[in-house]
Amino acid sequence: MTSTALPDDRIDRQANPQKGTTLARREAWAGYLFATPALLGLLAFTALPIIASLVLIFLHYDLLTPPKWAGVENVTRLTTDSRMFKIYWNSLRLTVGATLLNNVLGLLLAVGLNRAMPWGLRYLLRTSIFFPVMTTTASLAVVWRFLLTQDRGVVNFLIGQIGLDPVPWLSSSAWALFSAMIYDVWKACGYLMVIYLAGLQGIPAVYYEAARIDGAGFWQQFRNVTLPLISPTAFFAIVISLIGAFQIFDNVYVLTEGGPGDASRVIAMYIYEKAFRGFEMGYASAVSFTLFVILITLTLLQFLGARRWVHYE
Repeated sequence: MTSTALPDDRIDRQANPQKGTTLARREAWAGYLFATPALLGLLAFTALPIIASLVLIFLHYDLLTPPKWAGVENVTRLTTDSRMFKIYWNSLRLTVGATLLNNVLGLLLAVGLNRAMPWGLRYLLRTSIFFPVMTTTASLAVVWRFLLTQDRGVVNFLIGQIGLDPVPWLSSSAWALFSAMIYDVWKACGYLMVIYLAGLQGIPAVYYEAARIDGAGFWQQFRNVTLPLISPTAFFAIVISLIGAFQIFDNVYVLTEGGPGDASRVIAMYIYEKAFRGFEMGYASAVSFTLFVILITLTLLQFLGARRWVHYE
């Protein structure tokens, strides 16, 4: 017959319940104390700006004169702003394309890099694919702007070598938004690759061994084993990539400046334009709130839909 020795602190708590309660209270206060800096930062840089933007919706404020009460004027103006709807359509197309391509390409790269290969080659490939994520978006966008220039760009030079006409990547309304999307996919897919790679490495090998014993090939294993078990990772990746795509600003601003016209202008650029060029802080806050509502709604819909395809066991 074996006996299990209790820790000294547990013995003390059983012998003196009041002392155990006091110790638990001290531990709780210590936890609150350690969390206080993060909570203060969250309050100062997230909660207070959100509250301030909600107040600005009902004001006329140009940063130069005292704010004036506007009532619901900024809200009603949203319904008649045809330019905002056009720009939202650009953002929607960019978001859908970037989210789809980023996740598909990130998953395919993760599957490829998760296979057996020399460690040096694996390290080189992972580093080279993830490297754009670590570099600032604006600086890379400047490089891509030179690459995609119609007359002297490297991309059009290579296209010309195979007999094709130069493509107006950044100066055509048909190509500008697509160019911004391709740049975003090139820069962001490495981040999603790392997320999917972590999910793939968390799948026990015994499932694949059982599938091979049952005669399943690569595609059958991928469809029936990999996809169901990686669905929580895919759900997380889709949510964050969709939110990030709707908030794209710097790469489009540097690549095309929203042009030609409004062909590639996205909603974050429109908010910036209204706030810091037109000095319409109230209306800019109203447009920002529409983006906030859209992102919250899309995220809630994704969580509701996740019950049908995300498997946690």
